[in-house]
Amino acid sequence: MRELVRPARLAPGARVAVVAASGPVPEERLQAGLDVLRGWDLDPVAAPHVLDRHGEFPYLAGTDADRAADFQNAWCDPAVDAVLCARGGYGVQRMIDLLDWEAMRAAGPKVFVGFSDITVLHEAFATRLGLATLHGPMAAGIDFIKNERAQAHLRSTLFEPETVRTLASGGTALVPGRARGVTLGGCLSLLAAERGAPHARPSASGGLLCLEDVGEQTYRLDRYLTQLLRSGWLDGVRGVLLGSWAQCDPYERVRPMLADRLGPLGVPVAEEFGFGHCAGALTVPFGAAAELDAEAGTLTLDEPALR
Repeated sequence: MRELVRPARLAPGARVAVVAASGPVPEERLQAGLDVLRGWDLDPVAAPHVLDRHGEFPYLAGTDADRAADFQNAWCDPAVDAVLCARGGYGVQRMIDLLDWEAMRAAGPKVFVGFSDITVLHEAFATRLGLATLHGPMAAGIDFIKNERAQAHLRSTLFEPETVRTLASGGTALVPGRARGVTLGGCLSLLAAERGAPHARPSASGGLLCLEDVGEQTYRLDRYLTQLLRSGWLDGVRGVLLGSWAQCDPYERVRPMLADRLGPLGVPVAEEFGFGHCAGALTVPFGAAAELDAEAGTLTLDEPALR
């Protein structure tokens, strides 16, 4: 696994497009998120269909074609420096194959931020564009607009990435040790669902794999991990960082299953690392060479997340 191309950091006045690639976005939360971005001296622009809701499938933010068009137009707009997702939910898998990846490659590297359902786009950016991305809070996410820690860490990553080269979780080691590799990952259920998809990464070999999820019972988390193990996708992984398991079973029930499934890999596993569906979530660069110290609860990047 190789380190990916890092986009340029943002500067005051940068234009950022906010898109809805997945589920519907509450207007009041969108406006609150845009206000936060304006407070950072950014120029946020909401995509035309960001507040749409699909008439037949209300769990989608508008039609697949409109969501794809919003995303591609934002990415290919030379005036746009970054694309931020408004929220997750579900829907990226329905629209991602409508994107013109050659046109997006020609548009050049830009900053991309999102998590949860957006895991599918993180994978596609890595495999199709060779581009590093940011697994971080979304513009209309409740854990972003109401949490100063999440805002501060994302802002530092965007504007002064050299100040956040070491991510410290304050968590513990499920399996102690140190490991070097390239960061990747996201929502566990999406990574399992992507096996066999045309833009999916063939293997996590050489990687520091970041995993989290939301609203899943322990047996389902077990199923997803077992699928990744049986498919050989985890062969050669260098280390694992475990984020939040919000609205899942209590962690004292989830933890033994994680130890059972991940322990035999024989690699360091850091738990409760503070990214994902949680208050104050850290922004984690994907596609970055780094060192994991599971016992110290730190991830140290070789270089800042953005140039």
